[in-house]
Amino acid sequence: MSVYQEGLKLLEEQFGNGKDNVISLATIAREPGNDGKPRPVVRSVDAYYEDCTFYAVTNAKSNKMQQIAENQEVSVAGCLEMFTANGVAENLGWVLDPKNAEIRTKLRTAFAEWYDMANNEKDENCCYLAIHLTKGTLNINHWEKLYHMDFVNKTDMENGGIF
Repeated sequence: MSVYQEGLKLLEEQFGNGKDNVISLATIAREPGNDGKPRPVVRSVDAYYEDCTFYAVTNAKSNKMQQIAENQEVSVAGCLEMFTANGVAENLGWVLDPKNAEIRTKLRTAFAEWYDMANNEKDENCCYLAIHLTKGTLNINHWEKLYHMDFVNKTDMENGGIF
C-alpha cells in the first residue's frame, strides 16, 4: 500500500463511513480587507465525506455560496482531527434536482437527526455543496506521521502539503 493510499484509508476511517463531521470551511470574502487585500472567512459546517470530497447542505443565497460563486478555491480543516486541505467548491444545485438523488439519500441518512429541522427542501435555494479536495495534510498523533496528499494526481507529496 502506498503512502497516499494509507493516508486515504485513514481519512476514510476518520471522516467517512456515513459520519456527520463538523469541519471548518474557509472562503475568500467578496470585499477586501481595509488594506485592499483578500480577506478569508471561516465557518463550521456539517459535512459528509466520500471519495476525497466533503458534501454539505446549505442555501445558495448564503454568504459562503456567494463567495464560492466568485472564487471556488476553498480550504477545510477537521475540527477534531488534525487535517487541513485545499479544495475546489462546487454548487451541485437544488437538493431535489434528480441528479442529486444519490447524494441526497446519503446526506439525509448522515444528517438524519437534524436534516429536516434545518433545511427546507421546497426552497430551490436549498442546495448541496461539494468540496473536491486538491491537496492536504493529515497529521497523525501530533506530528508523529504526516501524510501530504495530492488528491488530483493521486499521490503523496514529500513536502508541500497543507499545515
